[in-house]
Amino acid sequence: MNTIVHLNANILLAGITLKDHAEPESNNMALHACENTENIIENRKKLAAFLNCGLEDFVCAYQTHSANFHKVTRADKGRGSDTMEAAIPDTDALYTFAPGLLLCCFTADCVPLILYSEVDGLVGVIHSGWGGTVKEITRKVLQHLDQIEHCNPRDIHISIGPAISQDKFEVDEDVCNRFKALGYAEEFIYYNVGTGKYHIDNQLVVKRQCELQGIPTNQISVDRTCTYTSPDCFSHRRDKGGGRHMSFIIRK
Repeated sequence: MNTIVHLNANILLAGITLKDHAEPESNNMALHACENTENIIENRKKLAAFLNCGLEDFVCAYQTHSANFHKVTRADKGRGSDTMEAAIPDTDALYTFAPGLLLCCFTADCVPLILYSEVDGLVGVIHSGWGGTVKEITRKVLQHLDQIEHCNPRDIHISIGPAISQDKFEVDEDVCNRFKALGYAEEFIYYNVGTGKYHIDNQLVVKRQCELQGIPTNQISVDRTCTYTSPDCFSHRRDKGGGRHMSFIIRK
């Protein structure tokens, strides 16, 4: 089971699964991008055992590159754990204050975020592909947590996981213009004269979004592993399909 896990004071468990060729479908964790759903369920059960929780503790969303988010409660326990039909629909970010729920998001080039606040008992995950980034899903989640849930941004810690690098993330002018329209992404864009393509650092744009919402820079970590070039990672662009990593967090 190839998984990076971080432990914080025996209260929080958070991490991301990686490729593991010894496991079914190389440790793919996504029901929406698999060859056999039973393989994915088996991989998830192994992860659950490793984390000392159950598959029924997983909470998963049906991700659509939206800016929609969902407050998870005990009533959501198990949603999307073994079938896509039961997943929280049309949602790309989850957060909760309830213990014992493993919040999950799935990526293969997109930017995954894990967030927590020990002060508030908050944990959450965000899936920010380029579509989610230009829709500012991260800013909207953090604004909601601040204004509606009354979580002080200065108490929130954020981990930005592996994603496709700027060098490998090339787009046409229409996508570039949507990033430029944000008003703060220009420094994370360059133009390749030879290919006529624009290259965008989606991770650093997302990091800037966190900072703009008041998250202290020293409380934001960024794993600069490129999913396109790393043999430990799934990459939708490289493989034209394939599996997904799962970023997760649970408060015990």
